[in-house]
Amino acid sequence: MTSVLFDVPGPRARRRTRIATVVAIVVGLVLVALAVRQFAINGELTAERWAPYGSWPMWRYLLGGLGGTALAAVLAVVLAMAVGLLAAFGRISRLFVCRAPSRAYVEVVRIIPLLLLIYFAMFALPRYGLDLPLLWKLVLPIAVSRSAQFAEIFRSGFRSLEAGQGEAAAALGMRPAQSMRYVIFPQAIRRVVPALISQTAGVVKDTSLGIVVSYAELLQSGKVLAGYNRLLIQTYLVIALLYFAINYALSRLARAIDARQRQAGRFEPVSSPSPARRGLGRIRSATATSDDAPRRDRARA
Repeated sequence: MTSVLFDVPGPRARRRTRIATVVAIVVGLVLVALAVRQFAINGELTAERWAPYGSWPMWRYLLGGLGGTALAAVLAVVLAMAVGLLAAFGRISRLFVCRAPSRAYVEVVRIIPLLLLIYFAMFALPRYGLDLPLLWKLVLPIAVSRSAQFAEIFRSGFRSLEAGQGEAAAALGMRPAQSMRYVIFPQAIRRVVPALISQTAGVVKDTSLGIVVSYAELLQSGKVLAGYNRLLIQTYLVIALLYFAINYALSRLARAIDARQRQAGRFEPVSSPSPARRGLGRIRSATATSDDAPRRDRARA
């Protein structure tokens, strides 16, 4: 069994991965213990310094920043997926005029740091009369940067399908657009959903660069709050826990969907088929008929 983007590691690779995971966990626990000890020595773990975070005004302010993070992440993901999907279609196109610019876009965007794109939106665009709101100074650079990753994910999903799917659709009289719409596209999207969710977690982390443009997201709100209450360690620990909870939930969701898809691949449920499933069923029937023809010839002989 292979994954969408890479081959499943063998026994040796899995053993090395387990060993490296155990070592990393032990080292992480040691570092956490040393940090907690240092905080205790400096009095950062006393109840008085954590008491303000038991009040609603503190959490209301942080939740407002969390709402800003969610808004920026959703807009960036939607734009990045749209641009990435167009770039993926261009990369798998048979036309050179579509394939070459799409490939150049993906390769160039992948090597440009996100922070450089944010600086471009902050300082370069206003010189040409395009002074964006703070939200879009963060969202557009993230969308451009992540669109390259989304394009590669979509392209990998298209390439992961068997070549016979498109050929069988053409044999049934489907045009290329119909084949993509009813056969290839639904299957490819379903396969890459876990990877898309994982990239969404990365977008959530990228929104922390809103502190550069002074956009009121979670980290920027924490910075303002820490300057007000002088609780630097406590504030940033709470923010780190919020980021961990969000990204851990997205990671678990991606794993659950991936496990469900693997199980559905082994035990496909029987239900009323959608147009895509009906087209796929006709393809399977045509393929099965062509495979059974040599057997019938041998039986007659």
